[in-house]
Amino acid sequence: MDQQMRDIDVLIRARYSLLYVVSWEERRVQAALREIVVGQEKNFYTWSETMGLKDGTKPLGGASVDSRTRDPIHVLDQIRSSHEPAVYVLKDFHVFLNNNYPHSSAVIRKLRDLADALHTAYATVIVLSPVLQLPDELQKDITVIDYDLPGLRELDGLLTRAADSVRGQEGIDASLTAEHREHILKAALGLTLTEAENVFAKCIVEKGKFDVDLIVAEKQQLIRKSGVLEYFESQEQFGDIGGLEILKAWLQNRALAFTEKAQKFGLPAPRGILLLGVQGCGKSLTAKAVAHLWRLPLLRLDVGRIFAGLVGSSEENMRRAIRMAEIVSPCVLWLDEIEKALAGIQSSGYADSGVTARVFATLNTWMQEKTHPVFVVATANDISALPPELLRKGRFDEIFFVDLPAEEEREEIFSIHLRKRGRNPDDFDREELAEESAGFSGAEIEQAAISALYTAFEQDRELTTEDIQTALKQTVPLSITMREDIGLVRRWAKGRARPASKHGLADLELDGSDDEVEGRTDWVAPGIWGRRILPLEDKD
Repeated sequence: MDQQMRDIDVLIRARYSLLYVVSWEERRVQAALREIVVGQEKNFYTWSETMGLKDGTKPLGGASVDSRTRDPIHVLDQIRSSHEPAVYVLKDFHVFLNNNYPHSSAVIRKLRDLADALHTAYATVIVLSPVLQLPDELQKDITVIDYDLPGLRELDGLLTRAADSVRGQEGIDASLTAEHREHILKAALGLTLTEAENVFAKCIVEKGKFDVDLIVAEKQQLIRKSGVLEYFESQEQFGDIGGLEILKAWLQNRALAFTEKAQKFGLPAPRGILLLGVQGCGKSLTAKAVAHLWRLPLLRLDVGRIFAGLVGSSEENMRRAIRMAEIVSPCVLWLDEIEKALAGIQSSGYADSGVTARVFATLNTWMQEKTHPVFVVATANDISALPPELLRKGRFDEIFFVDLPAEEEREEIFSIHLRKRGRNPDDFDREELAEESAGFSGAEIEQAAISALYTAFEQDRELTTEDIQTALKQTVPLSITMREDIGLVRRWAKGRARPASKHGLADLELDGSDDEVEGRTDWVAPGIWGRRILPLEDKD
């Protein structure tokens, strides 16, 4: 018996009159309640608007139905007139407690009268519903229990039964090693028993075996229904990221941190990382790659959907997003460009009646106190826009600074993008390209390669090193156009954040003082072929 059922057992024995169980799993909760009631030697009844009041110990359709008891007021009268020790489960009764139901006031009053009457009848009424809709009048008369989704033990029993049912069939591999079983069960966490049963069957039909990736993909339906989170099917791997050796080693070191073996060893689940740095240097790519490495679902928090709807809904949207991430956990939660999400927090008190501040407080408290294995990857380009509370220890395990790639890393990035587009990197002068692309981000290097491909395709010939060099010379990198801003970020990160790469940026100096930058319109970056940035009036 799980903890929720033990709590319900105690409440029934303590003669609590009205309980409200919040769960989507009627069949699972009803079976557990039946076990409790039999142990207490009480009668067990279930009610729904379609079936009326019936004996809950008999299968569906196995008992006669009194059509009069389909009416919610009539069934409450019948329960009150009965003096037998019993437990009554009212399914989806929340509908009749809503103001939209024309007789809701009478139903609420009947329940309040019933709460007193049942104390002497040794009976308990349980409202079973997937949503909590509790009118103010019943706040002091009813006890609410959130019934959790099935845990590892229940899913393990279901997986064992599923494997036994197909073992020995031709073309089906139902074997499960201890490690494979653990991965399957962790992937199924967050599903109801019915959903898990369905996806196990889908694995057998589609793959002929129990497949982790297929089970993880099934959670996409849960995320889509939430409305505030996006599910990403991440295909990126660490091999798609050039450089960032320190960051990648840190993440690979924690690849097994969510396993049962790690928990027994005493390791806590990693909390998350903040990736600060220059735009286009691999922060978002890293978030996608870590989800693929750890074989966990990748969820992206859509801030635009959080701050939408009626007054008060933004805070509820954030709470709903957090609950969904915890349901799907273990997972990776991606907060992209978090500084934009928290923009205006300082002026929130008078600009938006404190909505942004309250939403941030909810997120901040959860990140500090969370107990579910949700690994947060937050990315930011502008550190000055982040509140200091977010940066203190306890919110994130580490703050990494992702700098512009050094020459060796740029050579690796060229190899990655050439290989992704069907070219052999050895056919190109990557050393020359790396030298001539000083100050370019990884995204800018990718776009230069794509631009060169367009040129070669238009001229109906193969791509050459010269095509890429031409594309590089036609591009003004962000390290020039945003020199002052990037310099400020780099100076802040020095000594405050851990470098993501083992390489420094020796071939491009961006740390000049503000006095040196002010008033300059023709600044020349070392190593950028003497490119000159002209004022607007000189461009003609």
